Amino acid sequence: MPAVRMIITGQVQGVFFRAETQAKAKELTLTGWVRNNADGSLEVHAEGEPEALAQLQAWCHRGPPRANVKKVIVAQAEEQGLATFEIR
Repeated sequence: MPAVRMIITGQVQGVFFRAETQAKAKELTLTGWVRNNADGSLEVHAEGEPEALAQLQAWCHRGPPRANVKKVIVAQAEEQGLATFEIR
């Protein structure tokens, strides 16, 4: 399966971004994880079908209602073979 890693900056912590990302990923049948980084950014690793990954990337550019996304850096990633999408 294709995999991507995203770093999302802006007002992305304390606005339910991780929970909403997990819900969106599950809706799209993606596996992976999302976590807060110490620098205030959010990191997402997602695996699945290319169309679903593209939809998650587009959603991450908007984020949940209280978020203020400044930038999303997307890179190809190695597949980790995860079974679910979890919050770390």
